[in-house]
Amino acid sequence: MTAQFDPGTPALPTDSNSVLADTRQFLLILDDWARAGWIRWLDAEFAVFLHRQVPEASSALLLAAALTSHQNGHGHVCLDIGFCLAEPDRALSLPPESPAHQPALTPQQLLASLTVDQWLSDLQHTALIGDNNQPLVLDHSSGRALLYLRRFWHYEQTLAINIRQRLMSPPAIDGDRLAKTISGVFNRLSHNKAITDEPDKARTDCDWQKIACALATRNRFAIITGGPGTGKTTTVVKLLAVLQEMHETSSGQLLRIRLAAPTGKAAARLSVSITSQLAQHDLQDISGEVSTVHRLLGPIRNSRFFRHHAANPLPADVVVVDEASMVDVELMALLLDALPEKSRLILLGDKDQLASVEAGAVLGSLCQRAGQAHYTPHTAAWITHVTGQVVPESMIDTNGSALDQSITMLRYSHRFGAIPGIGKLAQAVNTSAGSRALNAFFDGSFAELNRLKTSSTQDPAFARLICNAETGYGHYLQRIQQHPASDADPDQWDAWALSVIRAHGQFQLLAALRKGEFGVEGLNERIAAILRNAGMLSAPRDEAIWYAGRPVMVTRNDYNLDLMNGDIGITLPFPRSVPEGLELMLRVAFPGAEPHTPVRWILPSRLQSVETVFAMTVHKSQGSEFAHTALLLPQYENPVLTRELIYTGITRAARQFTLIDDNPNILPQAVASSVFRTSGLLHAINSKSLAEGH
Repeated sequence: MTAQFDPGTPALPTDSNSVLADTRQFLLILDDWARAGWIRWLDAEFAVFLHRQVPEASSALLLAAALTSHQNGHGHVCLDIGFCLAEPDRALSLPPESPAHQPALTPQQLLASLTVDQWLSDLQHTALIGDNNQPLVLDHSSGRALLYLRRFWHYEQTLAINIRQRLMSPPAIDGDRLAKTISGVFNRLSHNKAITDEPDKARTDCDWQKIACALATRNRFAIITGGPGTGKTTTVVKLLAVLQEMHETSSGQLLRIRLAAPTGKAAARLSVSITSQLAQHDLQDISGEVSTVHRLLGPIRNSRFFRHHAANPLPADVVVVDEASMVDVELMALLLDALPEKSRLILLGDKDQLASVEAGAVLGSLCQRAGQAHYTPHTAAWITHVTGQVVPESMIDTNGSALDQSITMLRYSHRFGAIPGIGKLAQAVNTSAGSRALNAFFDGSFAELNRLKTSSTQDPAFARLICNAETGYGHYLQRIQQHPASDADPDQWDAWALSVIRAHGQFQLLAALRKGEFGVEGLNERIAAILRNAGMLSAPRDEAIWYAGRPVMVTRNDYNLDLMNGDIGITLPFPRSVPEGLELMLRVAFPGAEPHTPVRWILPSRLQSVETVFAMTVHKSQGSEFAHTALLLPQYENPVLTRELIYTGITRAARQFTLIDDNPNILPQAVASSVFRTSGLLHAINSKSLAEGH
């Protein structure tokens, strides 16, 4: 630790120039920032470590190191030096959500005393920054000065190289045979209907699902992106049928297909969707088994390493990853590194959703140009040849990159046909609609959209929303009361637990923040109190934290229990044998991954990393869908409130969405602010000339 100082002591320096000239003063300021919660102790200690290793390192260099570490904690792969100086508040997401106190000298004030040239001059220190295994890497290749922690620079470079190599070595495809296969599969699986919003659009608009299948077959790396209900899963089923038929015809063998998602919840959703479609179309030669990406790579216990890597690649010909927006740069780099050279990787996801909690926004970075496609004339002509679809002239670009030729954006949503309000609201948010247009969605025109205006969770209207027996938490809590008799067959207990889990998925309260009355920590306590006061929830015994009805989310992968970050379980009574007969005790019921194990009953004492999720952050909700979603916004503007967060929260709702707010300016302000993740990935992929073999 650095020296210990009372935050209020006058010993803390306040002059930026003297702090930048004296590393001892800077370390005092760094200590103050960590105590105030403006940076993590990890960030401060990283700078202290570098100072101990290289005492002559300047304050400006140590500042850059601490802020690079800080950025990594906020999901950025690197620190953009120029942007940080130009817009420090936005670049650094400061001040934090709930600071302990106001620092004597803020990062913004210190940065105001630096110019880009001065800062870059201080970063010319070969002991700490360079290409020979130093802890930091300064990369100018994109035209911007980007400072990386070496590990993340390595991940980004590895990822870029692997993607570039796959783009440069497409598989040999017989266009005529592919055209016949796509036509046959689509005719068989969708009765040759054009995938468009409205029947009269079929004459002019593309069937983007056909285009997606064609481009993903043509490439060893492909992305299929689109919003909710655009048919990403339907498309990938057709794609797998096309790939399987093409491969079986040419080789007489079946493809080894692996399906994965970032979290257990997302994997379970994909499994249900894929399995039902495979059964519907009698595609018996395609497995519907889905695992998390971590499980796919084969985690080694008590280690951060995996069994599958470049020297021991995955036994797979095709790997499909759903909800790819949630995959961070480290995991994506490890996945690409573990794929056989000739295999295909297909990423599915919504480019407009929030990025991963960890560092990197891989899908968002790769799909920056997806909206306008940028297909070359050669690609457009090839698409017409194998699919019969004519790419709009506005989406043809003679300068389209090789990456552009591997991405398809699905553009027509079918999820909200009978309840259009949710989809239209999401679209308005995505296009940064103004205040008047956004507020008009809640004027009663759409029955599926509701707004609860309240400035406090003590409001009786908030309690009514939470306790509602049809569209609130009352729904699953009532189901808990209907448990089987203690001596009932285990299958009955499993069936009951699954019904409770499904009922719990009917409603979820989402929040943007973690701290304060409108943050998930305060909300979970408040909601538990509301439900107890309503007689829907019993008080825990002897101040214990476990009680029947408590929903919990796993917050860290637990390979011993085979539970992954994001898995949700419900605390329920469960019978056990005692000398007197049977008694009910608490277990946490998680949905099982195998048909013969529909429910896994886990002792609460075995769960080491879980949190209550009456309320969850929007980030944690990714990969999930709820019949009714309520999104609670704070009363004051906050850096975490962005268009992507609002869009993600809205699109978790399948049938009903409720906005909870009080300040009419917060929603439009959030929609006007976009998430950015500093990264050099796109430039790294496109930096070398790729053969126009497309």
